[in-house]
Amino acid sequence: MGGLAGEAQHPGTLPVQQMGAGDHAFLCYDGDAPGWDVLAAFVWAGLVRGEKVIVLGPPHLSEADVRARLQEAPGLAAASGYERTQLELSSMRELILPQRRFTADRQWRRITEEAEAARAAGYSGLRTCIDMGWVADLGAGLDVMMDRERRAGHLFADGFYSEICAYDRRRFPGPVLEAMCRAHPRNLLPRLGQLRCLYGNGTLRVIGEADLATAPRFAEALSALFRNSGASGPVTVDLRRTGFLSAECAAELVRRIARSAPERPVRVRCSAGHALLLRRLGVDPAGLEVTG
Repeated sequence: MGGLAGEAQHPGTLPVQQMGAGDHAFLCYDGDAPGWDVLAAFVWAGLVRGEKVIVLGPPHLSEADVRARLQEAPGLAAASGYERTQLELSSMRELILPQRRFTADRQWRRITEEAEAARAAGYSGLRTCIDMGWVADLGAGLDVMMDRERRAGHLFADGFYSEICAYDRRRFPGPVLEAMCRAHPRNLLPRLGQLRCLYGNGTLRVIGEADLATAPRFAEALSALFRNSGASGPVTVDLRRTGFLSAECAAELVRRIARSAPERPVRVRCSAGHALLLRRLGVDPAGLEVTG
């Protein structure tokens, strides 16, 4: 799948597992249906956390089709023990009823009503997956959709509501996708298990899963960082958006740090769990910047 130019340096790029409460995320996909593994991870995480979850799937798929795709998504077990009413499969047409014409104000009111109902029912939050195929299905203008996306920030202000907007790249012009990628605070990796490495100013940001499958990519990125950052000056490896960090990948990072010249400090920004692994492999705690 070809990437968007704006994705390469989007400051909010992350794997879906790291989406937080109140996040508004962009997902771009190819094919006849969204990245079901990503959406399923979002759905099941919400159910486990006791949130109300609403999925507005691709308009051409039935409710049974959407449910089957979510349950069959590879790599994840469906949440167990949730009430049937906790997961709602719907459509934008149903959401805006009794109106038939989409307006941002109508959609915002309905989402606010759903959030209030979720609070009253005792849910810990409300999250929605919205396939943007509704734009063509309802005959809405692209300008109307883009205006909604750009001005929807108030929905997320208190952290109760979170949302994925999934765009089929075949159905939207490239400039629109680029603009919508920039308009969303979060930009999701399109598949589970992916690794994206971003460079800039002596810093390597590692986003996604650094595991056995992606270890060669991780090692290549570290090599490029140290090779392209000059012979001196500080180097930073940012693991704050790294999900799983395998022992193999952690050991490769430790080896790179050990081979670095003393006058060239290496700082690793990471979670407490990753810091524990790195310390056990011999990294000096003074070089770790632990967050979260």
